[in-house]
Amino acid sequence: MKHIISILVLCLLVSSCKDEEKQTIKRDGYYISATAPGVYNGIRAYLETTDERGRKIAMDTAIVMNETFVFEGKVDYPKMINLKINSVRGTIPLVIENEEIAITVNKDNLTSSKVEGSKTNTILNEFNAAEKELTALRFEINKEKRSRQIKNANSKVSDLDAKIVEINKQIENLPYEFIKKHKDNAFSVIQLEKLSKSKAPDYTKIENALKSLGETQQKSPSVSTLKKQIQGKKAEIAALKATQIGEIAPTFSAPTPDGKQLALNDVKGKLTLIDFWASWCKPCRRENPNVVKVFNKYHKKGLEIISVSLDGSRNQKDPKAAWIKAIEDDKLTWNHVSNLNYFNDPVAKSYNIRSIPATFLLDAEGKIVAKNLRGNALEQKVAEYLD
Repeated sequence: MKHIISILVLCLLVSSCKDEEKQTIKRDGYYISATAPGVYNGIRAYLETTDERGRKIAMDTAIVMNETFVFEGKVDYPKMINLKINSVRGTIPLVIENEEIAITVNKDNLTSSKVEGSKTNTILNEFNAAEKELTALRFEINKEKRSRQIKNANSKVSDLDAKIVEINKQIENLPYEFIKKHKDNAFSVIQLEKLSKSKAPDYTKIENALKSLGETQQKSPSVSTLKKQIQGKKAEIAALKATQIGEIAPTFSAPTPDGKQLALNDVKGKLTLIDFWASWCKPCRRENPNVVKVFNKYHKKGLEIISVSLDGSRNQKDPKAAWIKAIEDDKLTWNHVSNLNYFNDPVAKSYNIRSIPATFLLDAEGKIVAKNLRGNALEQKVAEYLD
């Protein structure tokens, strides 16, 4: 009897030691273990991310063996990825972070797979479930609306329309509600990155949500990058609004070919043409003879031109020399300025210039009266004001 008890005690000690050994395993990176019932041996699985241009790239691969596969590695910061498996429909969206994550694969549709094992993915699952519930409810209301209209074309559906509007608001606000609850979780940063890439992002709302994040997330490089991107987008929107026809043109000052500063206000006439161009821009150079003709015809009547060159691309060995030569070759006998900084020129940015040639025609008060006129259209508009 004593012998049996001793064996039992020894077994319990060994089991306890093994359990303790399991608990002390600490991983330095991510460990994603997946069970894939029904998926054949040799099939490849991929962790897929996107680069800065939005192209999908595989950051890691694994091979299915005995209906299982594993990914191991390390990331600097949690990020949203997709898991794909060859010959299996759909993808598994998940947050990859330096923790243990378990996946149960649904071979019929990967989007229905189960992801467990990290706080961020738990929050993501809750968010997806809440969004799915609202979307399903909207679908049912739309279904009822169609049913009513089929039965009676004149049937009132304003009550259902109101419900749909309310659900759309809830879906729109859902990410922000989750962000408010999880200010110090990577989920919030990932959601804000996603919102910034939506079709009609509310940059002010996103910016305010970024400011509300917890201390840990504020230190994230993703937050720093996103803040800069939003500032840039807001500046673009402001520039676009400021350069609409009817608005007073943004003022600016920039260096002339001889290095002196020249401001827009220094050269305004009865009518002023701001011409964005560059020596390397073939369409600009082809248009220059027409601009010369219009200037020569209307300068004495009050037309002034200030050309802003976007020379300074990396391909130019001596952008200033190329700029000055183009001015001389094309006989552009009016005012010229440039920071020789390509499309990063601050004047170009303040006018939201994305391509050249680009022109803005101002009246005597500096109000924009026309944009991007070329050929006969430019001369006709100038004639309206000066003939």
